[in-house]
Amino acid sequence: MSRFLWLVPALLLGVSSPAFADRRSDAKAQVEFGILVAQRGLWKEATYRWERATEIDPTYGAAWNNLGVGYEQLGRFDDARRAYERALEVEPGNTYIRNNYDLFREIYDRQNRRRDR
Repeated sequence: MSRFLWLVPALLLGVSSPAFADRRSDAKAQVEFGILVAQRGLWKEATYRWERATEIDPTYGAAWNNLGVGYEQLGRFDDARRAYERALEVEPGNTYIRNNYDLFREIYDRQNRRRDR
């Protein structure tokens, strides 16, 4: 009996892996479409696609990062900050996301200091 106890977790992992792969694949498709429409200046549509991607796979850091970019383009700076922070929570070692967030913070903080003068 104890020989087969390892089988249950292995089966559960095997069952959940395809579901995760499908979610990531669906989220990637949304991200890629969002990039295409963003390149055409359709930021509302792009942002919608990236929001959708984060709903499909909340662990997809690139989707959160792109969502931050989209929110910036729409002037939704508080939402952009939250999206970047979520991206960093999901992928704390991702230097690309860190650089985007740092650049956003630098610009955002500079604009806020100008308003306070």
